Amino acid sequence: MRTYILMTKLSAEVASKMKDREKIGQRWLDQVRKKCPEVKFIAHYGLLGSFDFMDIYEAPDEEVAAKVSMISRANGASQAESWTAIPYKRIVELADEI
Repeated sequence: MRTYILMTKLSAEVASKMKDREKIGQRWLDQVRKKCPEVKFIAHYGLLGSFDFMDIYEAPDEEVAAKVSMISRANGASQAESWTAIPYKRIVELADEI
């Protein structure tokens, strides 16, 4: 499994529904679990910055990671970026190969 970081920015319409945030988030999580059962969530953070949420998760490949991002967009995210995360030790090993 590979590690991915999902950075999400909510649309203005969804962001204005703070009292419904938990319900909206649970609906998103239920859809991800149903459509991408192989995804394993590691952490979920709310952010104060250019993105609203950061999710760290494992998925078998970039196609599954793309589906997670698409589900986010379908549930009110105006922006959803999936980043590949490489463990620091592996980055050091790759640097040694250069």
